[in-house]
Parts: sequence; structure tokens; C-alpha cells
Amino acid sequence: MAKQKKADVVLVGAGVMSATLGTLIKELEPEWNIIIVEKLGAAGLESTDPWNNAGTGHSALCELNYSVEQPDGTMDVTKAIKINEQFQVSRQFWSYLVNSGQIDNPQDFIMPIPHMSFIEGKKNVDFLRKRYAVLSQNPLFEGMEYTEDPEKMKEWVPLMMESRTGNDPMAATRIENGTDVNFGALTTKLIDNLVKKGVTVHYNTTVKDVSRNSDGQWDIKMRSGHHTETVTARFVFLGAGGGSLPLLQKSGITEGKGIGGFPISGLFMVCKNPEVVKEHHAKVYSKAKVGAPPMSVPHLDTRYIDGEESLLFGPFAGFSPKFLKTGSFLDLPLSVKPHNLATMLLCAVKELGLVKYLIGQLMLNDEARLKDLQNFVPNAKLEDWDLIVAGQRVQVIKPKGVLQFGTEVVCAADGSIAALLGASPGASVAVDVMVNLLKRCFPQEFPQWEGRIREMIPTYGIPLEKNPDLLKQVQASTAATLKLN
Repeated sequence: MAKQKKADVVLVGAGVMSATLGTLIKELEPEWNIIIVEKLGAAGLESTDPWNNAGTGHSALCELNYSVEQPDGTMDVTKAIKINEQFQVSRQFWSYLVNSGQIDNPQDFIMPIPHMSFIEGKKNVDFLRKRYAVLSQNPLFEGMEYTEDPEKMKEWVPLMMESRTGNDPMAATRIENGTDVNFGALTTKLIDNLVKKGVTVHYNTTVKDVSRNSDGQWDIKMRSGHHTETVTARFVFLGAGGGSLPLLQKSGITEGKGIGGFPISGLFMVCKNPEVVKEHHAKVYSKAKVGAPPMSVPHLDTRYIDGEESLLFGPFAGFSPKFLKTGSFLDLPLSVKPHNLATMLLCAVKELGLVKYLIGQLMLNDEARLKDLQNFVPNAKLEDWDLIVAGQRVQVIKPKGVLQFGTEVVCAADGSIAALLGASPGASVAVDVMVNLLKRCFPQEFPQWEGRIREMIPTYGIPLEKNPDLLKQVQASTAATLKLN
């Protein structure tokens, strides 16, 4: 017989977003009853898993797709600045949790690593030079270096420069205070801390339905094995990665109408050969191929996962109709509803270039992927690199067929339910995104919370790019706490 229980908050999915939101709420309202529902057997095993994401600690130090050259030749770095500001918020919150003894050993989840951009060809060199000229004047990007000298590049990335031939001009930027973040390890620490504070986590449990009851609250029907129960909650957060869209559709809220989703999977090449790994110590991003989506920007990353250093190269796009790595092949077709059919069809027409790109990616074999890798690492040998399947990313398709790349939050008008959709920069900006979600969903409570938020995030609401002395102070203190020096 089905049981029924009540909660103040239900978080669907035990990834970094739910873990962050749950941690914030528990700090602001310690007495609130929070329940987390997770389909898998542990926290952070889908998009948050370190092998399922790039773990860059996105701060726009090296990601070229966050800077846009305008038709008049000027460089728009608005998005780069915003993402950098958001990452500073994450660092402050993590530092607060370490300083207050709620999580320990920050080196388990964050490590210092230089962030670089590397490009070839005159047009790309001109682009990088313009980008550097703008960003290097901004306090958030202080310390950025630029070079067109191959000898300097050999110092920075010897593995990439060895045996490199050709007459095309090259350029690179480098900034030392980048990071590598293991969001899976961070999420595990956050969830463990929440459990100590009385939060209930239901693992191996699937949410089958989300519906509004006559009291205006939400009934979450969930199943574990043969057991079914319903939880009634005042607030629901759908933070289940690609699984959020089907649940948003089940909720029936007006704000979810017309929204579709398109799943894209990723493949990475991984090198664990210590002789190769020791020759590269950086995260190096280049420019995406013409027609490729922004999240396909090729990059060669030093990663620290479970105490082991490795190199990751990619991503190579793949396609599966699943919305989660552990999802169903029916996820995509079942997500097409009368209210979003036009959205999906319009997107298909508008994004023929993306479809062509995906088809090309699906046709790649090991030798073709090796050739792409050798554009970065000329001496790369196939036997040193393994291919892994990364996480599924469901790109949001908005009404009128607009394919949205990025992180999107959909909230009901009354703030009682919210869903997180999309992908990068995602986990890196989770704290800022979740604080803004609280502001939207709890407008009555939020003014009373702001003082507490500033205790956890001292610069909350202050643009750090306009306060360089405060920025330096914050960066120094968080670097010391997170052991990034």
C-alpha cells in the first residue's frame, strides 16, 4: 500500500545543482525538511561525474566561445565577465563550507591548473590578440599572458609543441590561477554534509510523476523497486540533468509549454600514460569548427580524478535519443508533445548545420579522432589514448525553434517549482544560479536571507570587476582556504 509523507522541499536528482541548492537552503532555514530523490545508487553519477564533464571550473579564462567578435571588429566579452564573476561566487561558498568545517580536504575536489587558449591561422590569431587586449585590462583576468612566440609556447605546453610543423601563425594566452574541479567529489561531500544535518536521500528511486494538488502543493510520486510512495512538498526542484525536461512536462506549468530538448552525447580521449601526462600541465582550449555547437570546443585538459592525474581530449559529439546516460531510448520521442512539436520542427529546419556536424562526428573512426588529437599533440599515438563516453547533455529548444546553449532555469509563476535545463557552464556557476533561483522562487523570504547569504558569500551583489582591491582580497583568501597557492 502506498505511503504518503510531507516535506518542505523535494530535490529531484543528487547532482551538484541539487546538492548546492540543498546546502544553501539548509544554511538559511535549518528546520526545513528536505528530501532528495536520486535514480541511481549514489550521488553525482550522471552529468556531475568527473568522467562525464570537462571539470574545468569554467571561469572564462580560456573558453573562446564566451567572447564574441562583433561585425565592427570590437570584442564583446560580456559573457566572459559574467561567468568569471559567477565562479568567484562558487569559490567563496566552497571556502565558507571549508572554513566552517562542513566539508574537508578541498584538494579532493579542486586543484590549481593554468588555463590557456591556443589557436592557429591569421584570422584566429587576430581574434585572440583582440580578446587579450580587452580581457587583460579587466581585473578579473589580471595576470593573463599573450604570446605568438613558439619558444614561449614550448615552455608552456611542451607536449603540444613537440614536432609541430607548418607555417601558419600561432598564438596563445595563459593565466596561472585557473582550476580543475572534480564536481563528483564535491557533490559527494555536500550530500554527506546534508545527510548529517537530517536531510533524507532516497537512492535507487525514480520519480514517476509530479502533479499539483488541490492545496497548491506538489505531489511527487516515486518508486523504488516494487514500492511506490508519494511525497507532498511546498517546493520542488527538478535538478535531474536531462531527466528534468520530462518531469517539467509532467508538472504541466505554463512556463514549461513549448520547450523542447535535443540530446547530444560526448566522447573523450583519455591518456593515463605517466610519460605523456607529465609533459602537459594545463587546460588548453581552442576554437570550435565551423558549424559545430559551442560545447564542442576542442580542449586538452589536465585532470585530477581520485588522486590520479590524466589528460582528456575532446569532446567528440555523439547522438543518442537518451536524455540521461542511464536513460531510455524513448526519451526523445516521448518528449515531443503537441505544445512543443512546432518548436522541434522549426529547430530542425534552423539547425541543419548542427545535424550535418553530428552526422560527420558519428562517422569518425579511431584514426579520424587521432588526427584531430594530433592537431593538438602532433606526436600522439593511438595506443596511449582510450575512448570514453561522457555524459548526455540535453540542449534546450525554446519556442520559435531557438536552440539554447547554456544553463537555463524555468520557474513557475508562483515559485513553487523550478527546473534546471541545459549544460555548460553549469556546475561551475551552480552557487550563483541557485542563489538567483532562491530569489525568484522565495521572494517573501529572500530579503530576510540576504544577510546570511553575505556571511557565506561576502561579495554577494558586488561586481568584483569594478572593485579590484576587494577582488584581490577575495581571490587570496579563497585560494588559501581551498589550498590553491
